[in-house]
Amino acid sequence: MHNKKKMAPRTCYFCQQDITEINYKDTDTLRRYLSSFGKIVPRKRSGVCAWHQRKLANAIKRARFMALVPYLVR
Repeated sequence: MHNKKKMAPRTCYFCQQDITEINYKDTDTLRRYLSSFGKIVPRKRSGVCAWHQRKLANAIKRARFMALVPYLVR
């Protein structure tokens, strides 16, 4: 019926690099996890583990508040 492609499970980038704290000032890393519209990319697409996804979301929100990363991309 449905022709869904099975994606290979990606390993968490932050676990591979042994990163425990995600710095909100590191905008280059944070931008990798934002969509073209400026939304936070879901775990399924980014391949980040749940623990790091929560840390990543907080870092992105903090960076937005500090005007390092935009809320909206026009």
